[in-house]
Amino acid sequence: MALSKVWVHAEVADGAVAPITLEMLAKARQIADTVEVFTGGDGAEIAATVGAHGATKVLATGDISGKLQGVHVGAALAAAIEGGDAPDLIMFGTTYDGRDIAARLSVKLDKPVLTNNVDVEVGDGIVVSTQIFGGTQIVKTKFAAGAPAIALFRPKSFVAEESGGGAAEVAALALTDTGAAGAATMLNRHVEETTGPKLDEAAVVVSGGRGLGEAAKFEMIEQLAKLLKGAPGASRAIVDAGWVPYSYQVGQTGKVVKPTVYIAAGISGATQHMVGMKGSKNIIAINKDPEAPIFGVADLGIVGDVHKVLPKLLEALQAR
Repeated sequence: MALSKVWVHAEVADGAVAPITLEMLAKARQIADTVEVFTGGDGAEIAATVGAHGATKVLATGDISGKLQGVHVGAALAAAIEGGDAPDLIMFGTTYDGRDIAARLSVKLDKPVLTNNVDVEVGDGIVVSTQIFGGTQIVKTKFAAGAPAIALFRPKSFVAEESGGGAAEVAALALTDTGAAGAATMLNRHVEETTGPKLDEAAVVVSGGRGLGEAAKFEMIEQLAKLLKGAPGASRAIVDAGWVPYSYQVGQTGKVVKPTVYIAAGISGATQHMVGMKGSKNIIAINKDPEAPIFGVADLGIVGDVHKVLPKLLEALQAR
């Protein structure tokens, strides 16, 4: 049984549709007859991209730059739904804006919102799947409050794939009066400067953990990632220790990555970390403890001291 209509939150960064949006569109096409997206901004700039991924319509608020997405998009969605244009399911990514909009919409519609999901099925109702206990168990929860169901999904839960559709139709998502909350303006936005591919999009990820010994040794991880044209990552332990920024963290409370090659150096393999990287195509682990849990998911394991293995690896790559 397919749903009649699904809405997907389209996030846009620097004029490009976010990968999480395209991933959700792939799943939405599988479970619904009609797939539409909504966005806080100009719908015309994303119409071709989302159309190629199966969306037939873009509901767009128009320019709301400098304003809080959650306040305005949440209110506009609620008004459209209360006006009779209610989808069966609304899909959001587990992102800052996604969580903000979904939470506000949940309150306005008095509907539950289920977060941190990795899958959704349609049969006798809408059922979402959530990983618990570090991904070792899956909990399935069925929506019972009527349409629309509101659900948030973790990045990399689905594989983005074009459907070959033409540009989506653009329609207005009317803004409504949002009172004092709507008067808030964004005065400044800090974007961390990075070079090379983004951590959650890179084909190669090199992550370091506590086995590096000290913050200065993380430079080896960054050098190796650069030589392999990949992105550096980190375990929660060294993020909490202040060695690297939170944006480097791979794991349940950090980034979920699924690169072609994942190298874990000096990472023992706590369940929290493995939730974020176990979907990688090829996993290479370097650890001096032969009993380290990381070897349980590794395709290639190197039992050795990272302080000896990594310099030799760097030397070999630099000589090529």
